[in-house]
Amino acid sequence: MNNKNDLQNDSSSESTDLLVAKLALFGATLTTIGDGIAALAAGIALKGLENTNNQKSCEQSNQSAQIEQMQKQINELTRKLDKIERSKR
Repeated sequence: MNNKNDLQNDSSSESTDLLVAKLALFGATLTTIGDGIAALAAGIALKGLENTNNQKSCEQSNQSAQIEQMQKQINELTRKLDKIERSKR
């Protein structure tokens, strides 16, 4: 009778070990999938930040061009005012 119980205990132990190994594999698979999703999210966030920085750079470039144009207009108006003042003398 002891031999039969020992065989059943060994079989039950092996079944438990197999179940534990399957659960460990499943857990590792879920972890890997989660890491992949996290990597994709980080990539998307990085791309969004790069786009934002590029837009800001373009806006700053446009603003610089506008300021430069405005400065040219101011200089031209100043010259014209100076010319008018000289002609009144």
